[in-house]
Amino acid sequence: MQLDKLLQAIQVENNIQLQGVEVTGISYHSQKVVKGHLFVCVRGYKTDGHKYLADAVKRGAEVAVVEEIQQNVDVPQIVVSNSRKALAQLGAAYYNDPSAKMNMIGITATNGKTTTSYMANEILENEGHITGLIGTVTIKNGDKSIPAELTTPESLDLQKYLNDMVENDVSHVTMEVSSAALELHRVEKVDYNIVTLNNMSREHMEMHGTFEKYFEAKSSLIRNASENSYAVLNLDDPYSASLVDKTKAQVISFGLENKDGHIYCKNLDLSTGRGKFTVEILKPFRANGIDYKPSEFYIELAVPGLHSVYNAMVAITIGLLSGVSITTIQKTLKEFTGVPRRFEFIYEDEFKVVDDHFANPGNINVTLQTLDFMDYNNLHLVYAIRGQRGAVINRENANVVVEWASRLGLKEVIATRSASHTTPKDEVTDDEVQAFLDVMAGAGIHVHLYDELSDAIIEGITKARTDDLVLLAGCQGMDFGADIALDRLKKENVEVK
Repeated sequence: MQLDKLLQAIQVENNIQLQGVEVTGISYHSQKVVKGHLFVCVRGYKTDGHKYLADAVKRGAEVAVVEEIQQNVDVPQIVVSNSRKALAQLGAAYYNDPSAKMNMIGITATNGKTTTSYMANEILENEGHITGLIGTVTIKNGDKSIPAELTTPESLDLQKYLNDMVENDVSHVTMEVSSAALELHRVEKVDYNIVTLNNMSREHMEMHGTFEKYFEAKSSLIRNASENSYAVLNLDDPYSASLVDKTKAQVISFGLENKDGHIYCKNLDLSTGRGKFTVEILKPFRANGIDYKPSEFYIELAVPGLHSVYNAMVAITIGLLSGVSITTIQKTLKEFTGVPRRFEFIYEDEFKVVDDHFANPGNINVTLQTLDFMDYNNLHLVYAIRGQRGAVINRENANVVVEWASRLGLKEVIATRSASHTTPKDEVTDDEVQAFLDVMAGAGIHVHLYDELSDAIIEGITKARTDDLVLLAGCQGMDFGADIALDRLKKENVEVK
């Protein structure tokens, strides 16, 4: 591509003449540079691409985009104010704005992005569309998938994936949009048809510093949406609801508790853990050539949890806005089996064992709220304390458990450091343990603390009696919990399906 044409996509801050230069591609990683590339020096949290410009030139880079001129490097250097933003703009221009050629759905939330995106993708796919999916687990292009490295890929990689999808006749792309992606301009040039924000709670403070900055990053997906798009907002969540009048997009709102929106979830039954409810369209709206008038239809979910009901409400709304038939929506959600570790039933017989991510106050609150809807005798909570997130987040997590303890009859907790099942980046510190223990002690809740994950889970399984519920709760430390629990049940000659 001609460089002068490519540079029309960015704001160049220095006076540089580069007529007639042709580039063979764009790179931001020096080891991926080949002869003729434009190299973009991107600053990250851990490293700075400017340090690798000399190496990029050795590998064949013909020209560079920089925030500061680098001395003793013999290639033309184009100065920009923000090279991350420039990378996104250049990537979109190089691949001819692929997102504008498909129906793009951007999903953000503190909790539930993955499950919601999978639900929405299956609804669209079952309607007969060729779909793409970009998220934490996988990148799906039609019937081909590759493992994901980031929740939302770097901007240049994202534009390439989208271009590949265009070439594969993909019509609808569902994408998880992380706060990091928004703050770091990875989705700068994505043209969305639908954007959603389901919930907000404290998370990623290590990156954003304050909750206010975290919300500012998350909410930018909604605030910056165009007048030609739809914004799906949850009126039960105060942060999502606060954006109703902060966007140019046409807002379609919903609630389980709040009835002031367009769509309402009524007659919710969570007695078995799996939601059954009626979707009621309260306010008429038009989308995709269809007029939706006040009406209602019934939904049964195969996946458990109150959070799954909220996720489903987003996916249902996405389906309606995309012109999917109600029959397809109903059938898909009745068969959708979910994403691992999102309130996942791993054993249901004499007693129940549930595996849940239990990551942050918002996630924990909705998980324990689900338990309050369910029928069971006694709750046995096996909790993997969160490592390398600081004492504050562990204290806040513990406080949510305490808030629900009396209502759930929880007088003791089985906790673990998961010593053999964490990496150095997830290792639990003494301060994090003590923060959790202090909150529990203040509430009069006894804690059985184990170093090893397996010892904690075995205690939980051993204590379970008929019609009890064992909750395997926690993030990285509990990732191996389901396998340990099922192995223990097999050793006790319990039939595990």
